[in-house]
Amino acid sequence: MVFLTGHGDIPSTVHAMRAAAVDLLEKNTAQDVLLEAIRRALERDAAEHTTRSRLEELRRRFATLTPREREVLHEVVSGKMNKEIAVRLRIHERTVKLHRTAIARKVGVHSAAELATLVRDARLLEEAPAQQPR
Repeated sequence: MVFLTGHGDIPSTVHAMRAAAVDLLEKNTAQDVLLEAIRRALERDAAEHTTRSRLEELRRRFATLTPREREVLHEVVSGKMNKEIAVRLRIHERTVKLHRTAIARKVGVHSAAELATLVRDARLLEEAPAQQPR
């Protein structure tokens, strides 16, 4: 957003910036200054759109995981080894490996580090439930 005002004051400036304005200009601002503000606003919107689209795509991929795969995912990104995950979730270590393979395939990663990065980027860490052993 670019705010245009007839009388710029501190309260209206604060209000505009809190509303995510790129700039607050007075109505008699020079055309080149106005066009530059509009260009910055469009660039910011394009960057935010790209970020939102990437986030939606990541969340879509993670949404394909089963509840058990999500539990395993949480343990993997917490840095736990397969054996530790198996004990914590009371499943066989081979089953953990199968879940990790399914997670990697569904999410489209090749390593635990890449998986952890995508989880962080998708902002799933704060949403990951703390599971109790069964």
